[in-house]
Amino acid sequence: MTTLKRTDRSRALILDAADQAFRALGFANTSMEEIAVRAGLTRKTLYNLFSSKDEIALTLIARVEAGDAGYRARIAANDDALPLLVAVLLDSAGWCLANPSLARLALSPPERPSTTPPDRPSFQGLVRDILLHGQQQGVIRRDEDAEFMALLLLGIYGQAMLTALSTARFSDGEIRRIVRLVLEGIGARAD
Repeated sequence: MTTLKRTDRSRALILDAADQAFRALGFANTSMEEIAVRAGLTRKTLYNLFSSKDEIALTLIARVEAGDAGYRARIAANDDALPLLVAVLLDSAGWCLANPSLARLALSPPERPSTTPPDRPSFQGLVRDILLHGQQQGVIRRDEDAEFMALLLLGIYGQAMLTALSTARFSDGEIRRIVRLVLEGIGARAD
C-alpha cells in the first residue's frame, strides 16, 4: 500500500473534518477554526491547503461527483439506461438529504453549471452520458440533444431537491415520484 504524502493526508483530514462539521453544524455555522480543530491541524496548515471554506465545500462536492465509476461501468456493461438513471437520481437525492448544506451549494452554484467542467468529472456529465446511452438503446428520445436534455432534467430535479431541502417533507416515495414524472417526460416518442 502506497503511503500518502503529508499534504495528501492533511487534505484528507481536512475534508473529512469539514464533511462532519457541515453535517453537524451546517455550512453557515461551520468556521475554518472548527474544521482545523476537528482535523487536529493548525489553522495555518488549513489555509496553506485551502483558501476558504467555499473551496473546501466545492472540493467535497467534486469528491462525490468523482465517484461515478460504478455508474460508468454499468453504462459500459450496457445496463438498461432508465433504471440506471433512476438509481443515479435516487442516490443523489439520498446524498442531498444527508448533506443539506453541501447539497444547497451543489444545487445552487454561484455560476451557471456546465455538463463538461474542464477539471473534474461532473454529475451533469454523468447524466448526459446515461441519456446518450439511453438514446443508443432507443429508450430516450433521439430528436433532442442529450446535453440539453441533461440540463433540463437536472434543472427540474434540482428545483425539486431544493424544495425537499427547504421543507424536509420529501420521502423516498416522493423522490421516486419526481424521478418517474421527469423520466416520463423524456421517454422515447412513439412515432
